[in-house]
Amino acid sequence: MVEAMSRHKQNKPKRIRNSSPHPVVGRRFRYGSSLSQRTRGMDKNQKFPFSPPEDWHEPQGEDTQGKSYRIVVQSPGPGFRHVVTPEEIRERLAQLPEEMVAPLEVVQLSRMTRKKKSFPCYGMQWGSALYLYPIEEGMTEYYGRPPQPAQLNEAKMYGGRWSENAPGEWALEWTEEAIKDFYLNNILIHELGHLLDDRNTSYIDRERYAEWFAIEHGYRRVNESGAAPASRGKRKTVRRHHAS
Repeated sequence: MVEAMSRHKQNKPKRIRNSSPHPVVGRRFRYGSSLSQRTRGMDKNQKFPFSPPEDWHEPQGEDTQGKSYRIVVQSPGPGFRHVVTPEEIRERLAQLPEEMVAPLEVVQLSRMTRKKKSFPCYGMQWGSALYLYPIEEGMTEYYGRPPQPAQLNEAKMYGGRWSENAPGEWALEWTEEAIKDFYLNNILIHELGHLLDDRNTSYIDRERYAEWFAIEHGYRRVNESGAAPASRGKRKTVRRHHAS
């Protein structure tokens, strides 16, 4: 039986219509949830009646002991690009203790599909696999709602910049360095935290643990080690908002 996905997004977001008198063409609008909440899945103990949105990689368990995880790269899709490379993923995970990476079997750089465009999604953990999603080629994301304080704080932690382009339209812009920092030290580590969490079962508890894990082994670690990108500098750690 296919193991249910670990839930990393509470409610399915609705697609936002642009209220600006000047229609935005070819832009994917995201819902106003916290950045770290912009992922999807299900509680690992829930069963889903619908077709899963991702390729399932059957956990091999003890058969993979002593073997390295593998990385699957799919085409990102028209208008999208993968943020990080397999080499960057391996380099980042190699900085963690071996026991933290041991349960990981697959990291997949997933494609963007028409269905996925309606989800504000950066990453997901499912079984023993982690999935990272592509971003718009222009590295600018568009929203139909103003950012909440937690969104502003989290974007600032990793170098993202918010702006209001028009009534009812907000943009989150990333530089190449900032978006890589966000994926490698936030999304990737957050999803690994979900994979390692074998104690919590509720959505809230699992999300809290993954957020703590990302701060401790992602953001805080690179700041304390001095290995953080120059554009980020030393910023005060801000606890990320949990969408209720």
